[in-house]
Amino acid sequence: MSTSRRGFITGCSAAVAAYAGTNFNTLAFGDPSYNEEILVTLFLRGGIDGLNMVMPISGADRGLYESARPHIAVPTTGSNAALALSSKLGLHPAGADGPSGAPATFYDLYQEDKVAFVVACGMHEDNRSHFDSMNFMELGTPGTLSTGTGWLTRHLQSANNLPTEIIMPALAAGNLQQNSLRGSIEAINMSDPDSFSLNVGPWEWRSAQRTALRHLYNGTSWLHQSGIETLDAVDIIELNGGSDGYTPGNGAVYPGGNLAEHLQTVARMIKLDLGLRVATVDFGGWDTHSGQGDDGGGYFYNHAEELLSALAAFYTDLDGSGSSNYTQRLTVVVMSEFGRRLRENDDRGTDHGHGCFVLVLSGNALGGVKGTWPGLDNDQLFDGADLAVTTDYRRVLSEILIRRLGNAHLGEVFPGYTTYEPLGVVSGTDLPPIYGPEIFDSSFESGDLADWSSAVP
Repeated sequence: MSTSRRGFITGCSAAVAAYAGTNFNTLAFGDPSYNEEILVTLFLRGGIDGLNMVMPISGADRGLYESARPHIAVPTTGSNAALALSSKLGLHPAGADGPSGAPATFYDLYQEDKVAFVVACGMHEDNRSHFDSMNFMELGTPGTLSTGTGWLTRHLQSANNLPTEIIMPALAAGNLQQNSLRGSIEAINMSDPDSFSLNVGPWEWRSAQRTALRHLYNGTSWLHQSGIETLDAVDIIELNGGSDGYTPGNGAVYPGGNLAEHLQTVARMIKLDLGLRVATVDFGGWDTHSGQGDDGGGYFYNHAEELLSALAAFYTDLDGSGSSNYTQRLTVVVMSEFGRRLRENDDRGTDHGHGCFVLVLSGNALGGVKGTWPGLDNDQLFDGADLAVTTDYRRVLSEILIRRLGNAHLGEVFPGYTTYEPLGVVSGTDLPPIYGPEIFDSSFESGDLADWSSAVP
């Protein structure tokens, strides 16, 4: 019945329609031995200024920070003061802001231990190219761009605790599919469930078109499989997604903008219980070479508010009790390709840097500040200019893979990475990491996934 190891339920439109109104949850989660966790990865494209999102608020580093940023530094007093994360580090004040009527801010969630910040986190690879750095991180192979599959694709292929049939295993919310899902023939791209439909020609032609397309995709190649899965996804979402808009749960209030729309799309798909396991979301606009905003305000404040209030709304929307408490099996991880330089430039902005942060939001988060802060003295900076990286981003993702997703095959998900130790970002069971044998070849392309899948134990 499945077209691939973890594909959609296939068949003609009438067969898919027969499932309308049934509990898809029983198909995806019928066996209690299956892992039911949901991982959402949010990539901040452009290289966010991590030192204005999480900054020193006391000690010698505070003086160094203010000296290096005479105009754009986030203050520690006044109406725009940093929010304390610890005695030494603070969060941008936008974390306490949000839409009117929102029941919780992002900072509220932090104070409830739902958020962990891993400071000085990123890649040890020294590369200041946006595109190379993003690809390195999303492929999960720093220093190698020829990798044929993304790290999330390899997770889904190597996990041995998932059902053999999942209606929607992977979702890319928005117009583009992240490279973390490169090579996946099961990921669906979707911007808005209400417009996710077969919309070609007059309505009366649609049934015949669907039948004809299914005949055209009647084959066994990855292209045929992908086409059938897309048609199935359209049928299922049209039948179950509704076209009457969406009302967030728990009084959650999303801000405006594409990020909030895409997170709402993910929330809707989670609530349909289609077996969603991984979702990707993008949020760009962080390449702030000029006009970043004085005293922590301006452009950066507005952009940070949109990010943090959207995350707070998303978590609130999915929070609950009993079987509807999605946040107890939800982990959101937020990362960027690199941070920005310590010193502001002449245009009151910041240039490409090195170390940044990784943010984890989860009902199973071990909240607080994690990792090692390296310091901002000149001899503590990377290349004498940037925050150093003290935690490999793969360490954070590996902990989520093991403790939340129950996948210990790190040698397959992150080939070449062999130094994992838990950092204490999320709760869960510590499985022994499996580093080999690495069933991995950088020459693999998406068409080879079926062969690779059959080799995974």
